Amino acid sequence: MDTSKFLENIRKELDSQDISYIRIKVKPNSPKTFFTEVLGIEEELTIKMNIKAPPTKGLANKEIIKFLSKEFNCQTEIISGHKNSLKLIKLFKN
Repeated sequence: MDTSKFLENIRKELDSQDISYIRIKVKPNSPKTFFTEVLGIEEELTIKMNIKAPPTKGLANKEIIKFLSKEFNCQTEIISGHKNSLKLIKLFKN
């Protein structure tokens, strides 16, 4: 699955259910924050992200929350993986 199709599926899920969960694999210390590719197969999809912030003092996690909240126009919460590169993210609308 390509990145744009994956992101569109997440947007549709948020529109219909007001909640979605995604797995991301993070690469910190990148020149900018952006999605790079989708990894895995159907039910085990993970989106790979480059993050501008370093992985210190929670800066990368803050950058992830800020970026995803803006990208999907929703609230964002890191469910698991606060100190790992692989994270489970909850996206939800109020």
